[in-house]
Amino acid sequence: MVDMLVYRAEGAAVVRGEDLYAMRLPGWDLPATYPPFAAMLFVPSTWFDVSTLRVLVMLLNLGLLALAVYLSLRLIGWPRARHRPAAVLLATGLGVWLEPVYTTFQYGQVNLGILCLVLWDLTRSDRNRFKGVGIGLATAIKITPGLFSVYLLLTGRIRAALVSGGTFLAAGLIGWLVLPEASYGFWTRYLWDPSRVGVTVLMDNQSLRGAVCRLLDVNDPGLVGVAASAVVGTLGLAVAVLAGRSARVLRRADAWGAVCTALTALLVSPISWTHHWVWCIPLIALLAVEARTRARRVLLGVTLVVFCSHAMWTAPHRWGRGVAWFWQLPGSIYPPLGIAVLVVMGLRLYRAWRPADTGATGEWTVPHSRTDQDAALTNQI
Repeated sequence: MVDMLVYRAEGAAVVRGEDLYAMRLPGWDLPATYPPFAAMLFVPSTWFDVSTLRVLVMLLNLGLLALAVYLSLRLIGWPRARHRPAAVLLATGLGVWLEPVYTTFQYGQVNLGILCLVLWDLTRSDRNRFKGVGIGLATAIKITPGLFSVYLLLTGRIRAALVSGGTFLAAGLIGWLVLPEASYGFWTRYLWDPSRVGVTVLMDNQSLRGAVCRLLDVNDPGLVGVAASAVVGTLGLAVAVLAGRSARVLRRADAWGAVCTALTALLVSPISWTHHWVWCIPLIALLAVEARTRARRVLLGVTLVVFCSHAMWTAPHRWGRGVAWFWQLPGSIYPPLGIAVLVVMGLRLYRAWRPADTGATGEWTVPHSRTDQDAALTNQI
């Protein structure tokens, strides 16, 4: 649980009034990488010795896994409420073996907590005036969930987007008031230095940038990496927003929009460690409930194999350099799957909204009745 030890060291630095970003975990030489607000939240970890803290963090992550499963099922509206406790219990037991979940437990990470904060927001009614608080808090802890604020804004949930932005700013202000020097250093310098987080080319890094680094056998992919991330980020966000705005023609539209947003964020982030991919939980839930056709069952099977295979850990050269061509796919298994899901969803949306075959009228086949909608959905991928 080395990451848990880093969090504990950050909390200790806050308590002792030490320079937060000069801190290095003894024996590992790992620095603080989260915003000052997150470091303040880690203070309670200093109340326990390491052995006790390991047990508590393990139990907490197990509870968060169950909550993430519950919220994922609630997001997709399946199964019926009376069957949901049994589904949560079964899925939680199986979910431990998913590689992102397994490594979250192994490192003592906070990813399941971030996932639950975002899902908690997304499963609340758009009329709830506090919708956006969870996403704002998640962003204040780990920055990357900020893309969900953009998703809310572009899908017309303006109030929720503003609430998430306001929550993020309020948390940042609290961090600035309590730790002014650390806040200045983080927001002006350390946030923009990805080398503090880790080495991009490592097998652990399952972002698109990491995959490009390993493919080109370089530590910095330069313009190629920037271009690849820009293209995938633009198309991925477009698919996510279109999915979120397609409730008329797509079942579980908001759930697909949320998952596509998460996949886009994971792909374009400079570093997405394997344990960041805990969004496989709602993804698998979505694929499972919609596995009515052969194509969807194949995609579900491939997704389960990928996330249960721990494939990147079988590849040699964990440091990512000098990897033979035939190890490229196992070593970078998550980015191709994420892109494949975005492509399939893009095709599905195109078929749902494709122009009608009415000559030159250019009309779109948008089903209006419930019967027409069901028929259109049946014909999708």
